[in-house]
Amino acid sequence: MGYSTLTFQTDGDVAIIALTRPEKRNAISSQMMSDLLGALDQAEARSRVVILSGSGKAFCAGMDLDELRSLAATHSPAKDLEDARRIAKLFYRLYSFPKPVIAAVNGAAIAGGCGLATLADITLSVPEAKFGYTEVRIGFVPALVAVFLRRQVGDKFARELLLTGKIIGADEAMRIGLVNEIVANGDVMQRAREIAETILTCSPSSVMQTKKLFHAHDDKALRAELELAIEANAEIRSTDDFREGLTAFLEKREPHWSGSS
Repeated sequence: MGYSTLTFQTDGDVAIIALTRPEKRNAISSQMMSDLLGALDQAEARSRVVILSGSGKAFCAGMDLDELRSLAATHSPAKDLEDARRIAKLFYRLYSFPKPVIAAVNGAAIAGGCGLATLADITLSVPEAKFGYTEVRIGFVPALVAVFLRRQVGDKFARELLLTGKIIGADEAMRIGLVNEIVANGDVMQRAREIAETILTCSPSSVMQTKKLFHAHDDKALRAELELAIEANAEIRSTDDFREGLTAFLEKREPHWSGSS
């Protein structure tokens, strides 16, 4: 199966997915979402462990803002909801994936890209990587990632990250629980393979049941929260601040916020 925004390969029982839009800092387009869902389906059928990484200097810069601006230009509530559900589906699939997922973060992981990096079961980072949920800086709402982030780092750290939109380094990301381990730049994929090999020495049934148990703990609440987040994600797109934030970012200027809908 061929993909246009990522590569998929297997090494024994390990599937390796690499995002391949380096000219866009591996930003998440609608095509990438489709490709990632397809690659995860393929990995579930053929592999016992997944490694997710990026090509070029960035892991993933978040949503493709050019594509978001195009969607905003033809804005309709139905389209906005459809797009929000597409993003939520990808995040939920990654978070609830039945096989272990290791993220090998090779560079910046921002906004939705930070979500991809940190929703993995184990997240490795190079020392130079940066992390952050910058949605509020461009008039967007980090509604979908908030559902998962609170479960990972707790309410206080989640509020700080999401309300300020600040960027943090790998050391801080590890301190608050977004990252498991910091690995030298040239060694991050090798370290991911080592962890994958450790998992492969364990009982496949036990590993899958353990993942199933983690997922079962609060799936009902998570799904309910995602529905609220989908609505918030779609609703903000009708505001002046959303349109201004996107335009200002793409034009490389300071936004002029109105705070009106």
